[in-house]
Amino acid sequence: MKSFNAVVIGSGPAGITAALYLARSGCSVCMPEQLAAGGQILQTAALENYPGFPEGIKGYELADLLVKHLDGFAVERPSGKVHAVSGTAGNFLVSIDGTNVRAQTIIVCSGAHHRTLGLDGEDRLLGHGLSYCALCDGNFFRGQTVAVVGGGNAAMEESLYLSKLVKEVYLIHRRDAFRGNKVYQEKLVVPDTNIRLMLSSIVTQLHGGNALEGLTIKNLKNNEEYYLPVDGLFVYVGFAPSTDFLPPEIERDPQGFLVTDTEMRTNIPGIFAAGDIRSKLCRQVITAAGDGATAAQAAFVFLEQLHLEQLHA
Repeated sequence: MKSFNAVVIGSGPAGITAALYLARSGCSVCMPEQLAAGGQILQTAALENYPGFPEGIKGYELADLLVKHLDGFAVERPSGKVHAVSGTAGNFLVSIDGTNVRAQTIIVCSGAHHRTLGLDGEDRLLGHGLSYCALCDGNFFRGQTVAVVGGGNAAMEESLYLSKLVKEVYLIHRRDAFRGNKVYQEKLVVPDTNIRLMLSSIVTQLHGGNALEGLTIKNLKNNEEYYLPVDGLFVYVGFAPSTDFLPPEIERDPQGFLVTDTEMRTNIPGIFAAGDIRSKLCRQVITAAGDGATAAQAAFVFLEQLHLEQLHA
């Protein structure tokens, strides 16, 4: 069984940064990759607010640069999903698709996944008109009519992206005002836009057999419902943390995100958390990278203390 100083779970910006910092400090690192490295930025058309790229940078381009930075460092990157974490500080066991590895410390950077609308037919229509990634699937709807559900930055960003591909975009939000950045809100209302804003509205039903055909929309101010024919629906109603593989003893907030201190320490000694998995206000690429660096430094200090304790045992 292989042993490492640290196992970093998740290969998005937080995980890659943590692995890089630990490897540069001389630690042996394992960073399992369930899918391609880069995390959710692979599903982002462009980042316009990442410092150092005033003209913006495509999500996959930033992911490639982050991964390239690991070249030459002692970071093992086995393919597989982490199914369980057990053990105690200095002697953790991590199960990766049936293979176990040992780690003295763990940094959890597993991020979050898209929340669903919770409507009948959502699973059945996924990939058949329903999507959670405009960058991945937008091209399938060129010249057609689509809807986007959500009111944050992601919903607005993806609506703007889709507007360049499709005939018409209906942006549906349950509140009477968007909660995302003003810069995106201003772009939604420029003259001649093909984005139609549907505020104080929700989707109550999905229509279609083998493919999505339309939506039932409910106006929350007058409770009236009506049918909206669309070819595609893109859902951006928040994220749920990916923590099912972790022991229940790790403290979570009411939404299930991991609670840490300012040094990214969880309530279990030797386990740290960084990025979108954490309970925090701002979930951005820049904050994920900062979390990863902080967690790595705290984990390194932990390893040094562990080594001293073992010497004096």
